[in-house]
Amino acid sequence: MIRVLIAGLGNMGASHALAHHAGSESEIIGLVSRSGTVSHPDLQGYPIYSDFRQALDDAKPDLVVVATYTETHADYAIAAMEAGAHVFVEKPLAMTVADATRVTAKAQAAGRKLVVGYILRHHPSWVRLIKEARDLGGPYVFRMNLNQQSSGPEWDTHKALMETTSPIVDCGVHYVDVMCQITDAQPVRVNGMGMRLSDEIAADMYNYGQLQVFFDDGSVGWYEAGWGPMMSETACFVKDVVSPNGSVSITDGNKGASADIDGHTSVGGLLVHRPSGDQVIDLPDEPGHQELCDAEQAYMIRTIRENIDLTRHMNDAVQSLAICLAADQSIRTGQPVALPVSPKETSQ
Repeated sequence: MIRVLIAGLGNMGASHALAHHAGSESEIIGLVSRSGTVSHPDLQGYPIYSDFRQALDDAKPDLVVVATYTETHADYAIAAMEAGAHVFVEKPLAMTVADATRVTAKAQAAGRKLVVGYILRHHPSWVRLIKEARDLGGPYVFRMNLNQQSSGPEWDTHKALMETTSPIVDCGVHYVDVMCQITDAQPVRVNGMGMRLSDEIAADMYNYGQLQVFFDDGSVGWYEAGWGPMMSETACFVKDVVSPNGSVSITDGNKGASADIDGHTSVGGLLVHRPSGDQVIDLPDEPGHQELCDAEQAYMIRTIRENIDLTRHMNDAVQSLAICLAADQSIRTGQPVALPVSPKETSQ
């Protein structure tokens, strides 16, 4: 059995913990919560810690799941690997490209497995979207967004996230990763724009952002993310890929992107358009959020058991983060950012 320590018990951390709670190849040997308490009824009875490093010393895990706020990801992941554990870390991998590179370098040097929580990589409908887009051939135009009309506890969560991480980075890494999987091209330039639409967030933060990324094969991508009670849900969930040979679009995606966490990954159906005609692909019985977290943790365990090479996975995680952080830099400076950049140049 793989002995697992879970750090962070928010939405994602609790779901990852439930995956191991129900799993047959792993056992939870500790939970880390800043409050030192566990609210989920199915997670009662496990050892609970309020200090991450104390938990590492006491529990001696084989695998650590890092699902805390982004600013702790790099240090927690490295500490876990130094303690001999493999690591699953929620996205974004780190706050800066330099820190992300430091984490992947540690994984390679220590011979530890490092998986980053790109949940769409485990969703069969998104895998199908990527295949259909690649079958069309590039270069591509990507049109993607996820605007969340949050209020009450959801808005409180978003405000907490925005103490360190903007929506364009927190959400954008998922969809930029999809773009990169489709093109296999290198990003060369990023433009960004954003706006602070609420006085409830810090003066140097924005809760609406948009990026434009240019690739060396001629592909271009647009991604938009906004959080807060003022956001429109009229076009909150746009997912289009266009090429000279046609397009692929999500047709039945989430119609209320803020409140329904399952809807953030839902596809429902694809429309594949070619000049010769259209093809509608129905995708019933899609996995829900918990099933996707189960799949992520099953993959994490498989990487350990089968010694899967994660070099491409780690490089992709750094690249998608670099693009989103370049957009953040562009928003803050008002200038486009050329890629690749020195890790020291691109940070939040």
